[in-house]
Amino acid sequence: MVPSRAKVFLSSLLALGLLGGSMLLFLQGTRVSTPILAPESGKPAVAEKAPLSPPKAQYDVPAPALSNRLVEYHMDVRYEPEENKLKGKQTLTWTHPGKKAVTELYFHLYPNAFASKDTTFMKESGGRLRTDQMPNDGFGSMKITGIKTEEGLSLLHRLQYVQPDDGNVKDQSLVKVRLPRPVKGGESYTLIMEFEVEMPKIFARMGTADDFVMAGQWFPKISVYEPTGTRGRKEEGWNLHQYHGNSEFYSDFGIYSVRIRVPDNYIVAATGFPTKPATKANGEKVYQFYADDVHDFAWSASPNFIVAEEAFSAPGIPGVRIKLYLDPVHKDLKDRYFDAAKAALSSYGKWYGTYPYSTLSIVVPPEAGNGAGGMEYPTLVTAFGAKNDSPGYDLERTIIHEIGHQYFYGMIASNEFEEAWLDEGFTSYAEERVMEQEYGVTSNTAAQAAAISSPEPLQQESWKYGSHQKYALNVYTRGKLVLQDIERLVGTQTMNKIMMAYAKKFRFKHPTTQDFQQVVEELTKQPWQSYFDQYVYGNKMADVAIEQIETKNTGSREEPAYESIVTVVNKGGTVTNIPITFAFEDGRTVEKIWDGKKKTTQYKIEHRSPLLWAMVDPKFTIVLENKHINNYMKAEMDPKVLTRWNLSINKLVEALFGSLSW
Repeated sequence: MVPSRAKVFLSSLLALGLLGGSMLLFLQGTRVSTPILAPESGKPAVAEKAPLSPPKAQYDVPAPALSNRLVEYHMDVRYEPEENKLKGKQTLTWTHPGKKAVTELYFHLYPNAFASKDTTFMKESGGRLRTDQMPNDGFGSMKITGIKTEEGLSLLHRLQYVQPDDGNVKDQSLVKVRLPRPVKGGESYTLIMEFEVEMPKIFARMGTADDFVMAGQWFPKISVYEPTGTRGRKEEGWNLHQYHGNSEFYSDFGIYSVRIRVPDNYIVAATGFPTKPATKANGEKVYQFYADDVHDFAWSASPNFIVAEEAFSAPGIPGVRIKLYLDPVHKDLKDRYFDAAKAALSSYGKWYGTYPYSTLSIVVPPEAGNGAGGMEYPTLVTAFGAKNDSPGYDLERTIIHEIGHQYFYGMIASNEFEEAWLDEGFTSYAEERVMEQEYGVTSNTAAQAAAISSPEPLQQESWKYGSHQKYALNVYTRGKLVLQDIERLVGTQTMNKIMMAYAKKFRFKHPTTQDFQQVVEELTKQPWQSYFDQYVYGNKMADVAIEQIETKNTGSREEPAYESIVTVVNKGGTVTNIPITFAFEDGRTVEKIWDGKKKTTQYKIEHRSPLLWAMVDPKFTIVLENKHINNYMKAEMDPKVLTRWNLSINKLVEALFGSLSW
C-alpha cells in the first residue's frame, strides 16, 4: 500500500517529467524547422523529402497463394535524376525451403555487371547486347550501403563477393552474406537492406536514356535455394551463377510491395497493380504497387509517356487491364499494340491456361532506349524503341513474343541460367503460331535451320554457347524448331495437348527439360529418349541426302525403258516419315515416303522416260534439316563433280544465312 503523500509526490514528479519531455521535444522541433543562427532565418525553406520506409503488406486477407511464396519484399526506392541514381531500402523475408540449416545467404547484384570492362558480363558480351552497344561512359553499379537483422545487428562487414562460374575476382554480380546464426529448414529469416544503384546508360535491358528510366533487375535479389528433387537435384543447395553475357534470370516466387518515388512530372509503369492513387509532395511523385505470385519486380518511368488503358477478357483471360505506356513517336499506334496484346492473351489463354494476373503493362521506350526493349518481366513487357511511326510486323511479333514469356518465363519459370531454351524456344514456338493465325505471317524455317551451322545441346548453361549469335540460333531458333518437329511427328492436336499439359502441370514449379520429355512420353505413350538424346541433350540436326543416282536403258530403241537406282542416306540425327520426289523427263513425278529406320535405303524405279532428278523433302517439312543443298541431285551429273559442287554451295549458303541472322 502506497501512502497518500507518496502518491502526491510521485504524481507531481511524473507531471514534471512529462512537461520536461514535452518542452524538449518542442525545442528539438524548433531547431529543425527554424535554425537558431540569424543568417539562416532569411533563406527560403527547402522542402525535405520523406525518408525511405518500405510499405507494409497491402491486404488484411491476401489472395489465395498460387505459388510457394518463398520470398516477401517490401521496398521503397527513389530515383534521383540529378545523380542518375536509385536509392532504395528493402525488408526481405526469405523462407528456407530445404531441410539442412544454412549459415549464409546469396544475393544477385545485377547492376554490377556494368561496373567496368572487366566484369564477366562485359568480357563475354564485348559491351553489346543484340544490336545495342554500350554508350561511352555508360557504366553503372550497385552498392549495398546497409544490411542488418531484425534485431538491428549490422552484417555489412560479413559481405563477400563470389564468382562460382569463372573465378573472375573483378565480377561483383553475386554476393554472399554470413549470418549470425543458422537458419533451419522451414524457418523464415528477415533482413533490412539499404542500397544505391548508379544507373548505366541503356544498352542491356536496364538503365537510363535521357529522361527515360528502365529499372529491371535493380534491387539485391536473393538467389534460389533448391531442395532435393527440385529440377532433378540430388542434394539440396544454392543455385548460384554470375551475370553472364548470354544469361538471363532465375528466382523464387513471392510477394512484392513497392513504393516508387520519382520527380513529380514522371509517369511510372510497374509490375503488379497500384494500391492507391499516386500522390505529390515536396517535388516528387509517389507510387505504390503490389504483386504476388511473381518472381521479379520491374518498373519504368518517363515524363513523356502517353498512357492508354483497355479492359479485356476472353476464355482463359477472366479479366485484365492492358496498360500502354507509349513513347510519343508511337502515339498513333496504340490500336496495333492493343490488338497484338489481345491476340496474344486470347491465344495463350486457350493453349496454356489462365492468365491469373489483373494487369499487363506494355512499355514502349524511346529510340535511345532501344536496349531496354524486347524484354519480359512479370506482368510487364517492353517493345523495341520507337524509331519511326510506321514499323512493320516486328511491332506485333515483339509484343506477342514478350507476352508469351508471361507463361514460360513468368509462370512456369524455368532456370534461364541453365536451360534457357525452355523459355526462349517455347516462347518462339508460341509466337510463330500466333503470328500465322492472326496475321498470316510465317517464318522461313528452312532458311532459319540452314543458319544453324554450329548446333549445340539445348540443355546447357547459357554462357557456354560462346557468342550471342550461337546462343540465339540454338536457344531461340533450334529450340523452336525442335518443338515444331515434335509437332510434325505427333500431329497438331496431340502437340496442343502436350503443351497444355506441360503448362498446367508445371505452373509455378520451375521445371526441367526432363519434365517436358516426361509429358511428351505420357501423352504419346511412346519412348522419346533417343530423340531427346540426339536433338535436345545432343547437338544433332537432320541431314538426309540423295547420295547417288544410277540410270540405265533396259529397253530397246523402239520401246525405251529405264531403270534408276537412287541411294538415299541419312547423315544426321534420326528422321522418320521422309518424303522423296522423283521427277522424269516426260513430266511425271513419283512420291515416296521413307520410314528412316535405317541409315540408308535404295529405290529402284522403272519408267519409260529417264529419271531427271530426285529430291528429299521438297516442301521443307523436316524443319531440323540444315543442309538442304544435298537434298537434291540431277540424274545425269557425275557423282564426284556433284559432291564438290554440293560442298561449295553448302558453305556459301551457311555463310549467307549466318550473316543475316541475329
